[in-house]
Amino acid sequence: MINAAIVGLGRWGKNLVDSVQGKSDHLQFTHGVVRTPSTSRDYAARHAIELSTEFDRVLDDKRIEAVVLTTPHTLHTEQIIAAAQAGKAVFCEKPLALRKADAERAIEACRAAGVVLGLGHNKRFWPSMRELKRLVEDGELGRILHIEGHFSNESTGRFFTGWRGSEVESPGGGLTATGIHVIDAFMGLVGPAQRVTAHSVSHESLTAPVDTLTVFMEMANRVSGVLCGVRTTPQFWRVHVFGENGSAEAIEDVDVVVRKIDTPAQRRNYARVDALRLELEAFARAVGGGTAYPIPLQEMVDGVAVLEAAITSLESKSSVLVDNEAAVAL
Repeated sequence: MINAAIVGLGRWGKNLVDSVQGKSDHLQFTHGVVRTPSTSRDYAARHAIELSTEFDRVLDDKRIEAVVLTTPHTLHTEQIIAAAQAGKAVFCEKPLALRKADAERAIEACRAAGVVLGLGHNKRFWPSMRELKRLVEDGELGRILHIEGHFSNESTGRFFTGWRGSEVESPGGGLTATGIHVIDAFMGLVGPAQRVTAHSVSHESLTAPVDTLTVFMEMANRVSGVLCGVRTTPQFWRVHVFGENGSAEAIEDVDVVVRKIDTPAQRRNYARVDALRLELEAFARAVGGGTAYPIPLQEMVDGVAVLEAAITSLESKSSVLVDNEAAVAL
């Protein structure tokens, strides 16, 4: 059992705690770091979590083996580095960083300290996405030519408060909240991108942002890709991979549709899982010396490189080459 500290007990931090506390044999939260203890005291007491306002106290506590970060994006890099230097494994919510150079610094710190780094892309653990990856890797679709992804989510507007509403913490419209998950899916399925062109259209609103996002990509292996997202509309997830011999489409978390030439489309349905629990338990097993965390470090870097390029493209209104050079030795 890995004893972990949760750093940040807002909505998402509580979701992570709820997924494993008293349910998992692999990881439990024993400590928490918050800015305002009074708002989390009752919740922490129910889950037997000791609260502190000081990150350094967690790093100095020998009983704590890992830290889980659900903090503002611009804090991730330095917090990961500090935790690694203290000998703590780190699980960081997405995005790992907003700049590729910062992602590389964080990963280098973990590599130098010999600690595990996990990244919170829970969609990787959805049955639909696991089956999509199997179909691609097994070659059932033939040579991959194109990939499309769409993640719209009304919660972006519903929780558009505090630091999540800051342009500094959440640049690029819906990129850091939802688009980053599709970017990660692309990295895991077809590899890094070499060119990105992003476009956003905003609509007037007195409360939450109302905008749409489109990102065109050319991957390093010549696969073309399109990412789309709409803030405020009901949640919708779709990743569709097109190959020479067929296509496969993951719809939400448990449905996959496979289409092949001269064959009726096949709809496959899988049992629903708790993806948050699965990602934390995968992290715990890696910390305990078992199977490596299923998101390779290079894919973590590649995802941030695409995110940075897409933000630059939105700001410059131009096509941007992705920085795939001088990656840290992983």
